[in-house]
Amino acid sequence: MNEIKISAIMPVYNVEKYIGKCIESLQKQTLAEFELIAVDDGSPDNSGKICDEYAALDPRIKVIHKENGGAPSARNAAMEIARGKYLYFMDSDDWAEETMLEDMYNAAEANEAQLVISGYYIDTYYSDTECYSQEQSFPTTVFSSREDFRRNAYKLFDLNLLYTPWNKLFLREYIEKKNIRFKNVFWDDFPFNLDVIKDVERVVVLENKYYHFMRARAESETAKYRSDMYQKREEEHGWMTELYDYWSVKDAESYEMIQRRYIERVVGCVENITNSDCSLSLKEKKEEIKKIISSDRVKTALRTAKPHSTMMKMILVPIKMKNVTLTYLEGSFISRVKRTNTKLFAKLKAKR
Repeated sequence: MNEIKISAIMPVYNVEKYIGKCIESLQKQTLAEFELIAVDDGSPDNSGKICDEYAALDPRIKVIHKENGGAPSARNAAMEIARGKYLYFMDSDDWAEETMLEDMYNAAEANEAQLVISGYYIDTYYSDTECYSQEQSFPTTVFSSREDFRRNAYKLFDLNLLYTPWNKLFLREYIEKKNIRFKNVFWDDFPFNLDVIKDVERVVVLENKYYHFMRARAESETAKYRSDMYQKREEEHGWMTELYDYWSVKDAESYEMIQRRYIERVVGCVENITNSDCSLSLKEKKEEIKKIISSDRVKTALRTAKPHSTMMKMILVPIKMKNVTLTYLEGSFISRVKRTNTKLFAKLKAKR
């Protein structure tokens, strides 16, 4: 190709059941001038081989094979050889609607955007063929200035549109100028996006939904128990507050979003502790929960947050009471629903 408009970058690891549909959804894109850089990150299954088979038939596909180093290192390796004007990051177990790249590219070109954000679907499968699909989107908007974007960013955070890379198109020149790369941390998507939006000036949001994120994959990293989840969430909350301090955005709406977001993740940390895979004793679990719900950050969040649903208000009652036993029982119930009724859990989470 004489011109590569978009470099699509995809880390690949242990996804042999899904990778074919993912690649084919890119091959069907109405925008043809793209390259796909698939990075086989030392996958133990046939994922890398499958990528090679597609690459042998499509010159737009390039495959890198490397030792396992995690998704951040895989994405960074691909960025070093990317040639497109724009960068797009895709997860190898998801798929995209046919007009996604073209619509995002046209929006970027028409507005000289450094960042394009689109809507997406969360497809939670509760059987091999049935899923609960949740939509996330924001009205099509061209932010006229850096300040305009910063004042309204809380709305996009609230709709979970600023956390992931796969609903975004990034101007490669901007990424290279700022020397932005994926950090070698768990949940690497978020700090990458924070680095991007920290000084971004020209942002376009598209209301249309294109990307299908498949949530209910049992072997996915997001589905596992993590012994360090609370520490990671604390670190993540620090990143968010640092961003808003840097922006000097201190309006009540933004502050409330930050605190509500934090307390919702505290509930997730409690559920993580009560996960059946957690090896702590009952006494140790309750000690961890007591430490979490007694913190000053939790007190601040409870004073400020305005939950959007009656369900979330009820969930926060035991935490407000600082009742460790009730909080533990509540977390155990949430964990059981998450483990045994994927459909119900997805619906309840969507309505929180």
